[in-house]
Amino acid sequence: MHFLQHVYLMYLCLCMFRLYVPEFASSFSISVADCSSEEEPHNENCSLVFRIGSVSLQEEPLTVNCSGIECSATLANPPWDAWLQVVVESNHDNRTVAFSIVSNYTAGNSSTAAETLAFSNVTASLLTPLSASACVWNIPVLYEEVDVLSLRFTPVNGPNVSVTDTHPTLLSYPLQTLATGGTLNLQLTLNTVSTHTVAQPLWDECVSLCFSFDTGKDNCDFFVHVFDINVHALSCISDCGNTSVVSVVPEVFISACVEDCGKYGECRLLRSYTYLYAACVCKAGWSGWGCTDDSKAQSYRRQLTATLLLTFSNLFFLPAIVVAVKRGYITEASVYLFTMFFSTFYHACDQPGVAVLCIMNYDTLQYCDFLGSVCSFWVTILCMARIRDTFKYTLFMLGALLLAMSMQLDRKGLWNMLGPILCAVTVMVTAWVYRGVKRHHCYPPSWQRWVFFLLPGALCALIGVSVFIFAETEDNYYYTHSLWHILVAACVVFLLPPREKSRESPRVCGYTLCQSSKDELCTVT
Repeated sequence: MHFLQHVYLMYLCLCMFRLYVPEFASSFSISVADCSSEEEPHNENCSLVFRIGSVSLQEEPLTVNCSGIECSATLANPPWDAWLQVVVESNHDNRTVAFSIVSNYTAGNSSTAAETLAFSNVTASLLTPLSASACVWNIPVLYEEVDVLSLRFTPVNGPNVSVTDTHPTLLSYPLQTLATGGTLNLQLTLNTVSTHTVAQPLWDECVSLCFSFDTGKDNCDFFVHVFDINVHALSCISDCGNTSVVSVVPEVFISACVEDCGKYGECRLLRSYTYLYAACVCKAGWSGWGCTDDSKAQSYRRQLTATLLLTFSNLFFLPAIVVAVKRGYITEASVYLFTMFFSTFYHACDQPGVAVLCIMNYDTLQYCDFLGSVCSFWVTILCMARIRDTFKYTLFMLGALLLAMSMQLDRKGLWNMLGPILCAVTVMVTAWVYRGVKRHHCYPPSWQRWVFFLLPGALCALIGVSVFIFAETEDNYYYTHSLWHILVAACVVFLLPPREKSRESPRVCGYTLCQSSKDELCTVT
């Protein structure tokens, strides 16, 4: 089977089209015939050059010089299930050349006919070279790598591209494999308009742009993956409809994210197996590819309210610090001060909107906040155990080191909080049971201590942990986490034991310093 059609070449331009080769094709041939020129109808020398190549072949394309009115070329063993690119050029200046082209392929040992292609005239769209082409101006394009997943394309003759009303202008942008995970950006700007006029205006459009990903037909309207962009007369100089040459500036570049995700988003590089791609992570309710959709965005007032709640709720640690200092627990007070400071500035830096304040690296603030929160529980419960100072400060240091390691491994793990709390409670209960058995009395012995301090403190801690684990969501985070700060600080005030009574001073027995053998009774009131 063959397809036959007439094609016109004008002004040293070229015709490009693609022909599909099905499976099991053993050969593919193209014949050019009936070549003639309107300026020299009796001249039998058309001087056409056509090349046959393939996007899937690594070899050089097959080139044929036609010196007469017809010539042909055959490509043996063509690639199956692929598109062959055919380029036809004329060496005549300022001359219209007409010719007919016939193509056929052989499947196995028999020749099979294909359907006729409908070639378009010189007014075809820019996409016609992808399947059937009219005369186009082909402008080479260069590219440079700007950053990861970022490329910038530039026409070889500079940013300005001249577009005429007689020939489409074709720019091919090579997409590199390493940049396919980025975002393709396209912008067309009308630059200047020449003073050369033509009799027929360009209707209501100055420039019409068709954009496609390596596929197409004669008309942009028939493509599935095609974008039509029109620059109307309202957008350009008033007399642009009567010009023959328009200068435009096409800007095509690949960036990791759309406009760097704006001020309400963050561009993140993501890796899946061997693929690297980028995406915007939006904040404060903003959405869209470039975080530009504000249909569900948070207002500035709500952002500011969330920041103030999460930061000023940490000031409830001030009473806990004062109580710890007055009762002589300086080490514990320093841990509470550390927690209050880093929790305040971590939440000031963690906000999703524009009401943000970061005094240091975000990761450092988060790490110190998580570490301080768990250490506060750890030192408070060990302080309630009333163990000897040597054991208490040894457990303080050992626990802090183990918590630092655990936070580095899994900062947001649930057992990073529950594990130290359970261990500290185990130590406290063991110490209390030991004292109760030894003294034959419940410890702490005062019922007022249980009713007014221990039970309210334990209730605050239980509610706080339950809110933190079960009730906290992304929507109510501002309120529930602020409540968590208040409950933790309140439980510290209730649970800190009173100041330890000074032990009886050693007395002199002869020449020997000795201590009363009477058992020390520490009463918690």
